Amino acid sequence: MMKRLMPTFNRILVQKVIQPAKTESGILLPEKSTKLNSGRVIAVGPGSRDKDGKLIPVSVKEGDTVLLPEYGGTQVKLGENEYHLFRDEDVLGTLHED
Repeated sequence: MMKRLMPTFNRILVQKVIQPAKTESGILLPEKSTKLNSGRVIAVGPGSRDKDGKLIPVSVKEGDTVLLPEYGGTQVKLGENEYHLFRDEDVLGTLHED
């Protein structure tokens, strides 16, 4: 049975991206260069409400690659996969390829 977690409010479900330890040509990368704390957004909540009850949507969408803080988030394990729940405001930014 497949489990699917749908975040509530302004939370996002992220699967952290593990950076390769070496390049395609076989050059080993130093540990510090592989420490970019990023992840792929798997699911997003509907957003939060302001004091007037209006919906404030989440700033990222499913499939985005985001930059995450070094610490924080709630670890969630579904089956063999490990995910993290973050609040929308905890995300440091989105990563785009040129």
